Amino acid sequence: MGAVVVDDGPSGVKAPDGGWGWAVLFGCFIITGFSYAFPKAVSVFFKELIREFDIGYSDTAWISSILLAMLYGTGPLCSVCVNRFGCRPVMLVGGLFASMGMVTASFCTSIIQIYFTAGVITGLGLALNFQPSLIMLNRYFDKRRPLANGLSAAGSPVFLCALSPLGQILQHEYGWRGGFLILGGMLLNCCVCGALMRPLEPPKKSEATKESPEKRVKKKLLDFSVFKDGGFVIYTLAASIMVLGLFVPPVFVVNYAKDLGYQDTKAAFLLTILGFIDIFARPICGMVASLKWVRPRCVYLFSFAMIFNGFTDLMGSMSVDYGGLVVFCIFFGISYGMVGALQFEVLMAIVGTQKFSSAIGLVLLAEAMAVLIGPPSAGKLLDATGKYMFVFIIAGTEVTTSAFVLALGNFFCIKKKSEDPHTKDEAKVDSIEVEQFLKDEPEKNGKVVTNPETCV
Repeated sequence: MGAVVVDDGPSGVKAPDGGWGWAVLFGCFIITGFSYAFPKAVSVFFKELIREFDIGYSDTAWISSILLAMLYGTGPLCSVCVNRFGCRPVMLVGGLFASMGMVTASFCTSIIQIYFTAGVITGLGLALNFQPSLIMLNRYFDKRRPLANGLSAAGSPVFLCALSPLGQILQHEYGWRGGFLILGGMLLNCCVCGALMRPLEPPKKSEATKESPEKRVKKKLLDFSVFKDGGFVIYTLAASIMVLGLFVPPVFVVNYAKDLGYQDTKAAFLLTILGFIDIFARPICGMVASLKWVRPRCVYLFSFAMIFNGFTDLMGSMSVDYGGLVVFCIFFGISYGMVGALQFEVLMAIVGTQKFSSAIGLVLLAEAMAVLIGPPSAGKLLDATGKYMFVFIIAGTEVTTSAFVLALGNFFCIKKKSEDPHTKDEAKVDSIEVEQFLKDEPEKNGKVVTNPETCV
């Protein structure tokens, strides 16, 4: 973002952009699907839990909130674990935790126990899978990375469309206890995905000797030096503002339709429309972001996606019938898919492979606070006004504001910094050194990694 990032893999191995990387992409697709769809899919069991424990809907809603809070809030912990033990061991342990949480929850006798098992333990397990899978995807793909990010992000809507109906079937056939037990068994597939995350082969001894000083830096458990990068700071601020409103419309759109007088099944179908559109929007956006002219300007494409999403919310606030909500869900699905496909691609481009494991953990921690504030504050606004229009307007304003923070911050702050004569000289020297390194060290069996990437 305004500077050249020499994007070497941790082991100095060139990103293969294929080969075993497709297996890694498949594993990342499944992990992303479980991580984002599972907190929503669990909600189909809430009515049975309300009857079983004689509690309110707000009490059961905490299960999904805790799952999301663990997924986002444990980012730094996941970064430390990955930097200490590597991606594959962390994911294997995470898969066991995710499964154990749901299996144990099937034997619980109080809602507090379910908070701890299905919420905390399963949420931690999913977090220990989600972040390392993105890190491995970043290491295996370089030229095709935007497409790979778009395809892996498509796991979220695909699994949402599959897990929700499956949850209803399991609840009808086996009750919530049997459903939790079977879902716990399904989460063991996270361990299979973790086994797919094969580390890249180490470089030859001569290369290893050259990189020995770098290895000392890589052993930092959590690299806070990313905050020295203005691009990272602007991205973190924009992302935190964005998630305040990004997840609000999908939470409230079904109830919006119900309050307009439509049947429950017809109202719930709106989320199916949104998810179906989202499935195609993410990989298509990844393909567009891979284009030679577009990729160096991905940060602006990401800003456009956020403006598009925010504008859709503002237009959706004026919906007065089912047809208007259907149109809203179509355009929201497109814009939401674009945001999902680009958010981690832009972060990877800003910080590079070396610092990505620490950067994503810190970003997720900042977003966790906003995720916990966003939907509840929108709910309070709805209680106070009784109108969904204001909820959608606030959400759209927050997402649009984040787009301007990212685009203007990048254009004025980062661009000016890169145009400073001293910075220009340094960038020029860096690029010369990179070119010389490439000449001196030709690719040998895909083992040399020097991958300069420029982001405007």
